[in-house]
Amino acid sequence: MTTMGLPQQASLETPHTQACLAGLACTFAACHMSPLNITLPSFSLCVCQVKYEKVKVVLQALASLLEELGADLTQAEDGLCCPLQPVIPSPVINGYRNKSTFSVNHGPDGDPKMVGLYVGTGRDMVCVRANHLLNMPQAHFQVAQRYEEFLRQSPPDSCLLFHTGGHWREVVVRSNRKGDTVAIIASHPQHLSPEECCAQKELLKDFFTHGPGAACSLTSLYFQESTMVCASHQQSPFELLFGEPHIFEEILNLKFRISPDAFFQVNAAGAEVLYQTIGELSGADRKAVLLDICCGTGAIGLSLAGQASKVIGVELVDQVVEDARRNAAFNGIASAEFHAGKAEVILPHLLAAWPDGQPLAAVVNPSRAGFHYHVVRAIRNCKAIRTLVYVSCKPGGESFRNFLECCCPSDPKKKLTGEPFAPILAVPVDLFPHTTHCDVVLLFAH
Repeated sequence: MTTMGLPQQASLETPHTQACLAGLACTFAACHMSPLNITLPSFSLCVCQVKYEKVKVVLQALASLLEELGADLTQAEDGLCCPLQPVIPSPVINGYRNKSTFSVNHGPDGDPKMVGLYVGTGRDMVCVRANHLLNMPQAHFQVAQRYEEFLRQSPPDSCLLFHTGGHWREVVVRSNRKGDTVAIIASHPQHLSPEECCAQKELLKDFFTHGPGAACSLTSLYFQESTMVCASHQQSPFELLFGEPHIFEEILNLKFRISPDAFFQVNAAGAEVLYQTIGELSGADRKAVLLDICCGTGAIGLSLAGQASKVIGVELVDQVVEDARRNAAFNGIASAEFHAGKAEVILPHLLAAWPDGQPLAAVVNPSRAGFHYHVVRAIRNCKAIRTLVYVSCKPGGESFRNFLECCCPSDPKKKLTGEPFAPILAVPVDLFPHTTHCDVVLLFAH
């Protein structure tokens, strides 16, 4: 069952459930995708219709499995677990991405210092330039091209595999709608001495301030030296080589500070539509407290702070929580508080002591991995939570497990004693034009 991302806690070993999973597996195979990508065959449909149909498949599968588990569910049309609204389009179609990650590896011609994106799989995988992509701004391509130019004149090799040596790794480019641009360059120290590493950083800084890289007009340049594939600021600090320590983005007339590793929606204009949709569905009012789970820099909670009596945000990364607190201060919002730590640790303690008479509206926007079973249990067991808005960029992945756990019948043996949620409405929001992906806002109610 783990290949489908379904909960181990529920009893899903039934013929009907297996038939549903087999049907979804056939869909995956038709698209040559991994089992966690619910994707449709390439019909002659417009992209928005493809996105709509993908969400429809998820909602049909959820209805079927919940029914098999004995959930009290009133299905909508077409066997859906709830009504599905049309896809809300993105206000911006081209060049909307405010964050791009460019890898360093062998190009199609074998050149080991190609900067771009991966295509292919296994031994056939190569790195190609991404200049043709319509969803990235030209400023991002320019940084990637200049970084490649720097690599070609730099004596240290690029780091293709950690165990084979080399130093230079990927570059992350972040930007805002004002035109500020930040480059974050990663390097593996290997056996360089501190003095040699400092020399390389000076060469990098000089290249982007006085050399060909100056054409990028970077707002700031960060450097991260790490022996890990992916590291947070706490694990391997980001070092500012020059420029401003942060850039800012405005969303719905609020100002948000963005640190090098802070999560922020890649489509700022689309994010405004997304947050407005969440606000409409949340049901938060001046009598309710808004609980923003996996809050990141606080964008959702702060955007909806005017609707609720108070905002409580929970986020894993300390530096991101600091951004959220500063964002609240920037915008003069005193009714918001943010807690750093794992949601599965913080929420059970917070909600166990929550008075039933104080209504809560919960919003959760987790990573693609979904959230922990203990979070589900804490939310379900809290009678004060009237509505739950779940935002998922991959509803056919691990989020699907969360949907089932939130809505399946109670099971005292697993301490899942609270009343199950019922799916009420699904609204797809297109944050990713030129792709078949979209965010889905799912409203659940106790």
